[in-house]
Amino acid sequence: MTRTLTLLGATGSIGASTLDLVRRNRDVWQVEVLTAHSSAVELAALAREFGARLAVVSDEAALPALRAALAGSGIEAAGGARALVEAAARPVDITVAAIVGCAGLAPVMAAIERGGTIALANKEALVSAGEVMMAAVARHGATLLPTDSEHNAIFQCLAAGRIADVARITLTASGGPLRTWSQAQLDAATPAQAVAHPNWSMGAKISVDSATMMNKGLEYIEAYHLFPVGLDKLAIVIHPQSVIHSMVEFRDRSTLAQLGPSDMRVPIASCLAWPDRMDTPLAPLDLAAIGELTFFQPDEQRFPATRLAREAIRAGGSAPAILNAANEVAVAAFLAGQIRFTRIAAVVEETLQRSHDAPAPASLDEVLNVDRSARAQALSLLENTALV
Repeated sequence: MTRTLTLLGATGSIGASTLDLVRRNRDVWQVEVLTAHSSAVELAALAREFGARLAVVSDEAALPALRAALAGSGIEAAGGARALVEAAARPVDITVAAIVGCAGLAPVMAAIERGGTIALANKEALVSAGEVMMAAVARHGATLLPTDSEHNAIFQCLAAGRIADVARITLTASGGPLRTWSQAQLDAATPAQAVAHPNWSMGAKISVDSATMMNKGLEYIEAYHLFPVGLDKLAIVIHPQSVIHSMVEFRDRSTLAQLGPSDMRVPIASCLAWPDRMDTPLAPLDLAAIGELTFFQPDEQRFPATRLAREAIRAGGSAPAILNAANEVAVAAFLAGQIRFTRIAAVVEETLQRSHDAPAPASLDEVLNVDRSARAQALSLLENTALV
């Protein structure tokens, strides 16, 4: 049977991987909606290729270019934040949520409120609005399928046992490109060095997050909401080869691990085909060629981001949203050459300290207000600490 698909964030890396799988299984999928921020020409080309019924740019200024690029195709074009939310609310079999940042919160919530199945690749949805979103999932009977490689690995491992029997969930981290660097080297790290991930091909922001270990901190918060086993049963281990994507230990001390290539098409395929499986074009895993798998404890002295994330979970309320917002501001400043690499985590920590009394958000609007306030606070800090 043909299944219908909405892809929020079609022109990003997750979008490209998703469409590669759809392209290889054209008889299975009917693409209903494709969205992008402002890449009108690229979005129009994808909409034409996949026969989408609707293409949406969240930047309304790009709408004329989108309409021009779709002229004569019969594909509907729309633009703006409201159009994006309305597109996400359309009934489809699965929505792949791959919009980066808080811009993805409202569309994800719209898909949840429709009671749909959402393959969630937007970290901010659960980091910034975890309690609000999980309550909405329960209220509307929606299904969240985790698309991050680590959370998808946990999801797959949990198919073999009850969550009540879980003793520990361990998220693996590559450690990023700067894992073995000294503190002095980290102080002098450049954006080019920080984004040169040894295993994964990712965008600049998430690559920097991997280098600081903040990506694992954000995933720690996501796991806390997705898999309700309690903070004390969540752990992180450094695994430089990125072959084991995460592990679940049960109370009988059986540990199940999900292994696979460092390619996002694996977890995306898991979500698209769920509860079944589908083919991917990837080569089989060759453990003999890999040779060895190694593991190390995280160093929270040189890479404090995971400690900050754990403290944000314990603090609760607005702390995770503040952490996420401050990190986005600090990473942007680092990529622009305004601050040192090691100031990223420092800016996050200082913003959390200045905003510690913010009340817990009770709605998506309140989450977005917290996000705006935290960004302003982080920007204020940056004005006084440039390049130090």
